[in-house]
Amino acid sequence: MERYDNNMTNVQNFRVKAWAPVQYYRDVVLPRLLEERVIRISPFANRLSFDVPPVVQRLRCLANYEALRFSNPILTMGETLVARMKERSASHGGKYVSVHLRFEEDMVAFSCCVFDGGEQEAKDMKEARERGWKGKFTKPGRTIRPGAIRLNGKCPLTPLEVGLMLRGMGFDKNTYIFLASGKIYNSEKYMAPLLEMFPNLLTKDMLALDKELDPFKNYSSRMAAIDYTVCLHSEVFVTTQGGNFPHFLMGHRRFLYGGHSKTIRPDKRKLALLFDNPKVGWKSFKRHMMNMRSHSDSKGFELKRPNDSVYSFPCPDCMCRVNRTEDSRSSSVT
Repeated sequence: MERYDNNMTNVQNFRVKAWAPVQYYRDVVLPRLLEERVIRISPFANRLSFDVPPVVQRLRCLANYEALRFSNPILTMGETLVARMKERSASHGGKYVSVHLRFEEDMVAFSCCVFDGGEQEAKDMKEARERGWKGKFTKPGRTIRPGAIRLNGKCPLTPLEVGLMLRGMGFDKNTYIFLASGKIYNSEKYMAPLLEMFPNLLTKDMLALDKELDPFKNYSSRMAAIDYTVCLHSEVFVTTQGGNFPHFLMGHRRFLYGGHSKTIRPDKRKLALLFDNPKVGWKSFKRHMMNMRSHSDSKGFELKRPNDSVYSFPCPDCMCRVNRTEDSRSSSVT
């Protein structure tokens, strides 16, 4: 790396097609690696087929769950915030709930969902879509049906909906919550009810000094890596939207905690029906939420099914031992 000034961004990017077979790596990638001594593959997700021999699968597991590490500055910052969350939640045994909330402007815009339905929201979303996707949503013949998108469970949950869901699941106002998120759209308006329901809610910006986060603030992936670290060591992880972040995190937690990840994945189709039904009372809503939570918590040790990703379901491919040693769980909060 000396010839690249120890900076990975200086290494020429080598593009690999998605789901490439093992033979592609032997015939194309390996010769280039031997020639250059170091290569950078980007994008990196899903570059290797899941249909590989057991020995290659074990190598994938070793790389994914044992070898790969965040850089020292990111890891140190993340572990510092984990320690601060445990200190803040000392009255609860150092245990806290982490919530991955996807209600940033770009996510709200891309979803094509309608939330407050006001003129300002419509204007903001139209401008955001044009900035980010330039005509993708205004092509002739394309019809957007926000109602159908919501009923299909594809709309991001609002902070208010997340708060109601958590309260319905039995988490009271004293629960310590770490919120992993980017900049929330219209945060002053949308975050107010969630903060009222959970006054012990914290974010990385609230836990860290400005000068501590300054080296990371201009890099969304580095900020996400800090969020990832704090979520990894929470007692319960709540995911509200799909994507690589929650999928990798679920698998990492399963691996780290011997299979039982304590992850809550709400049924968003069911949530949409409940939230949009004015006749549903609190007792009925809470019963549905408790059932939803029980369904998530009771899964515990899940085996990977044929079409599942090893990144979300590391057992049995990556987990020969069900019970991890204390050393491998040294930073566990369970």
